[in-house]
Amino acid sequence: MRLRMASGVIATLGIAAASFFDVAPANAQASGCEQMQKLLQERQSIVARLNTATKQKRKLTPAEACSTLGTLVNNGSATLKFASANMDWCQIPPTFIDGMKADNEKAAGIRNQACNAVKQHAAMQRKAQQQAQQQQKGGGNPFGGGDSITGGAMRIPQGAL
Repeated sequence: MRLRMASGVIATLGIAAASFFDVAPANAQASGCEQMQKLLQERQSIVARLNTATKQKRKLTPAEACSTLGTLVNNGSATLKFASANMDWCQIPPTFIDGMKADNEKAAGIRNQACNAVKQHAAMQRKAQQQAQQQQKGGGNPFGGGDSITGGAMRIPQGAL
C-alpha cells in the first residue's frame, strides 16, 4: 500500500523537476543559480533510487522508506527555500514553486507514515524484549524466581532425605 502511494508521489516529483530542467538550462547560467540545478539533480537521483525499487518490485522496508523519503523531503525543503529566495533572479516560475510545495507535502506525509511504522515496530520490539526478560527472571516460578524474598529460586535437595 505504501509503495503504491510512494510511486504516485515519485511520478509527480519527477514531473516537477523535469519541467524545471526544460526551462532552467539557459536561466541557470545566471550567477548564483547553479545551486538550483544541483538541488534538482540530487532530487532526480533520490527519485531514481525510489523508481528503481518500484521497477524491481522490491518493497522498501519502513526504515528504508523513512530514510529515503526523509532525504527527499529535506532536499525539497532546501529547493523550495532557494527557489523562493531567488525566484526573480533565477527566473523560476511560480508554478514550479507551487508544484514543488505540493510534491514535498505529499512526500512528507508518506515519510511520516513510514517513520511512524518504524517507531511502532521499535516500541513493539522493546515491549517483547521486556516481557522476555521478565519471563526469564521469573523462570516460570510463580513465586518470582530470583526476585523472591528467599534469595532466589528454590533448590531441590540432593542425596538421601
